[in-house]
Amino acid sequence: MAINWFPGHMHKARKEIKQVMPQMDLIIEVLDARIPFSSENPMVPALRGDTPVIKVLNKRDLADPEVTALWQQWLEKKKGIRAVTLTHNQRNEALGILRLAQEMVPDSIRDTRALRIMILGIPNVGKSTLINTLAGRPVAKTGNEPAVTRAQQAIKLPDNILLYDTPGFLWPKLTPEECGYRLAVTGAIRAAVIEFEDVALFAADYLLQAYPDRVCERYGLDEIPADGLALMDAIAAKRRFFARGGIPDLHKVSEVLLNELRAGTLGAVSLETPELVEAEQAREALRLEQERAREQERKKKGKRRNGNT
Repeated sequence: MAINWFPGHMHKARKEIKQVMPQMDLIIEVLDARIPFSSENPMVPALRGDTPVIKVLNKRDLADPEVTALWQQWLEKKKGIRAVTLTHNQRNEALGILRLAQEMVPDSIRDTRALRIMILGIPNVGKSTLINTLAGRPVAKTGNEPAVTRAQQAIKLPDNILLYDTPGFLWPKLTPEECGYRLAVTGAIRAAVIEFEDVALFAADYLLQAYPDRVCERYGLDEIPADGLALMDAIAAKRRFFARGGIPDLHKVSEVLLNELRAGTLGAVSLETPELVEAEQAREALRLEQERAREQERKKKGKRRNGNT
């Protein structure tokens, strides 16, 4: 599944963020704890330079805690990055992020002016909810649909802090391909942009590999299905989701599977691990290298043909 979703307002947001970023003292990037790598925007490292970053693994309650701990260690290997976890409506924990921010910025800055912090996050990751929690009042729009925030705004917080909110934006091309699927599974990409049943099939395949016992228990299965499609067929049979002619209604199954996964009905589930992502990155790098080699070979053949004419 190739997802290429970069609406005009997100292109504008990227340009605005690039202009404002050098003025920031610290960046807070809100990630989905279930997909810390896939929900991390690869534009941010290039834009932030040496500016310190706090990675907030939000929706902690929906993610596998053991995997989340691995992600915290993995993220903090990079210079100037701290990783913390968070779940909604935990104001004390949220305020701890601001205390950490103050620790990461030199006293020479905090003693002379307001601390300028930019908060970033892809759509539907919980950024606006975190802002409202930090502010102690509703200052940012929230919603279950992606891309609610459309314009930058500066919010005054206690302790002489200015928090710059930004629109949630994705990057122009989602690679490796698995990242696009995981974003779709968690609801970060609008349903109109994706093949709904393809996303559910991806989720079904992954759940069978990572949490097979939990899936069987939830859907009352006596044995582990052979693959994702077999799992979806089994759910259709158990829930009696059939279309005309007794054919399994995979769209209905997809709705149930994705909704239950997103709501945490299947338990605390992480959709990627550092080891898995590193393997995907290696495969993607090899694919790009092979693609470049083939392109170079095509150019050489073209030159030889031109030289013979």
